[in-house]
Amino acid sequence: MEARMNLPRGPENLCFDKDEFMKADFDVDHFVSDCRKRVQLEELREDLELYYKLLKTAMVELINKDYADFVNLSTNLVGMDKALNQLSVPLGQLKEEVMSLKSCVSEGIQAVDDRMTKQEDIRRKKMCVLRLIHVIQSVEKIEKILHSQGTKELSSLEGNSPLLTGQVLERIATEFNQLQFHAVQSKGMPLLDKVRPRIAGITAMLQQSLEGLLLEGLQTSNVDIIRHCLRTYATIDKTRDAEALVGQVLVKPYVDEVIVEQYVQSHPNGLQAMYNRLLEFVPHHCRLLREVTGGAISSEKADIVPGYDFLVNSVWPEIVRGLEEQLPSLFNPGNPDVFHEKYTTSMDFVRKFERQCGSQASVKRLRAHPSYHSFNNKWNLPVYFQIRFREIAGALEEALSDTLEEAPAGSSFCLLATHMVWTSLLKCWSDQMFLPLLAHRLWKLSLQILARYSVFIGEVSARPISSESTKESKKPVPVGRKESSLSLNPSEDQGNGSSPESLPLSSISSTQLIYVAADLDKLQDRIPDILDMIKPKLEMIGFKNISCIAGALEDSKTSLSACVPTLNNRIIQDLSESSFAYLKSALEVPRLYRRTNKEVPTKASPYVDSALKPFHRLQNDYRGTLKQPMIHQWLEGALSESTQKYYETVSDVLSSVKKMEESLKRLKQARRTATSNPVGTNGGMSDDNKIRLQLALDVEYFGEQVQKMGLETSSIKSFSALAELVLTAKDQATTEPS
Repeated sequence: MEARMNLPRGPENLCFDKDEFMKADFDVDHFVSDCRKRVQLEELREDLELYYKLLKTAMVELINKDYADFVNLSTNLVGMDKALNQLSVPLGQLKEEVMSLKSCVSEGIQAVDDRMTKQEDIRRKKMCVLRLIHVIQSVEKIEKILHSQGTKELSSLEGNSPLLTGQVLERIATEFNQLQFHAVQSKGMPLLDKVRPRIAGITAMLQQSLEGLLLEGLQTSNVDIIRHCLRTYATIDKTRDAEALVGQVLVKPYVDEVIVEQYVQSHPNGLQAMYNRLLEFVPHHCRLLREVTGGAISSEKADIVPGYDFLVNSVWPEIVRGLEEQLPSLFNPGNPDVFHEKYTTSMDFVRKFERQCGSQASVKRLRAHPSYHSFNNKWNLPVYFQIRFREIAGALEEALSDTLEEAPAGSSFCLLATHMVWTSLLKCWSDQMFLPLLAHRLWKLSLQILARYSVFIGEVSARPISSESTKESKKPVPVGRKESSLSLNPSEDQGNGSSPESLPLSSISSTQLIYVAADLDKLQDRIPDILDMIKPKLEMIGFKNISCIAGALEDSKTSLSACVPTLNNRIIQDLSESSFAYLKSALEVPRLYRRTNKEVPTKASPYVDSALKPFHRLQNDYRGTLKQPMIHQWLEGALSESTQKYYETVSDVLSSVKKMEESLKRLKQARRTATSNPVGTNGGMSDDNKIRLQLALDVEYFGEQVQKMGLETSSIKSFSALAELVLTAKDQATTEPS
């Protein structure tokens, strides 16, 4: 252990521990950062300087204390070289003696190793000889048993119990097992090659006897024979041979008889009936085997023969072979509806077959069996999904066309496009299409459908609005359709005609635009229903992260919601433009009253009612289609825009009237004649005041109608300014002398 230097003690109020400097892992940066947590850098510097002075003082004192030793160091070493030279001679002699002893010891060790190697070789050869002796003894013993058994069979009566043969086979199997062990250990020995024909004869005889005995036991339903035979198979480690024999002799004929393609195709429920007959095989024909091997509930543990699983290794492989060879049309995915029915029926058969297995361990062995994987891989689920994908994507893209047809009668949506989107989502998770192994693909397709609809809404929102009626707009428009975002192979449609961007956008009617907004709102409300529809299917396959699914649906809903503002703005703009197309008729009011000698106005102009018709139509015709808050939002937005423009128009008219009035007054003063008086021939209200009064009546009536629609004029932008503008004009018209 390293001696640790004792540093001099410092004052008690130092901000650090002096022993920190002597640690092997001392680090300056760490030391400074640690001290900074307690004190400022200035105080740390002062403490370090103070301790530095203490160290310097201690070092000087140490040198002064041992000064004599330092000075006499060179003197004490005088004559040391002579002493070392005297020691070198005896040390050399000692080295030679040690090397000589080492050589003798090494020779002794080598001799011992050689003798040990010879003994190991002798022991190994002795073991080989003993194993060969055991092989020859076992062969002779088995041949002796066979010879004595053959003699007994010739001399004994025919009524001897077959149990004796089973016991003899067990004795032979036990001896044969030892024979096999010693033969494997003696592999490559010349003597073994001479004995091998005799071993092969014994093996063939034993296997033939076992097969005959097992078949006899199965045919006579003799449990004791079957038990002895299976125990013998297990003794010689040939359990798979017994299972293969049962599969060939017992299972294969039954399977070939039951699995007939003509029967399956000619009967309505032929496949189900065939599977039911296959399921009957186990309880009717495998009862004894299951009792003996412990596969049945009634099996007694003391008498069972472990190591066998006939359902997994005999019955199931033969069933799969029969289905693959004699019923190849079962796995054909050409007709997706038929394929779905066959697949679900077959998977139901597999589940019922698994229930016939005696334990969970047996079910695990079944699922790990190569034939089980072969059977599952035969079902070409990707091709089935591609066919379904094309069905859904094709129908959806056809509905998402430029014609924007109405939804069929009875649909909760207005447009065929949205109806097909919802129908496609329902179809993905319907019992007639859904398959558990395709859940991830169907989930992806569902998200793609929602994303495609979001793109469709964006495209529709960008179309110009036409004044055509809905029925006229249903006619096909010769416009290139955009590529489907659901396309399986986007390169298939390339090069066919002009690109979609080079063609003009088709127009959309106001009614269709409103239908799009209504459908978008309804679809957003139904997105939680998608989760309720998907959740049981996912739980059925063991998927538990439902929050992830809910989050993805929420993202899709957010994507759809992002289309709402643009759509609302287009509708509000269309309503505003439709209304203002009539409101701008206020520019014609001066023409109606100037120098026409018309009566003083008492009611609003007809253009106001015409301007309000789009709003009344929206409120009345779409009451059952749209939510009231949505109608209210559109009315408020459209009225705000049209009122702002109306305000500007009225302001321009009043300014023009005022300028005209001032111009006439100046002209009157210049001519100083009565003919320039703008008053009508009846001497009543002037034309300018009639114009002001008419505009005031129009605006007042406009505000009254807005309130009748359930809106507050205070929520309509610029209306208060418009009302104030015409009120001033009205006051001027009514108070000004005739």
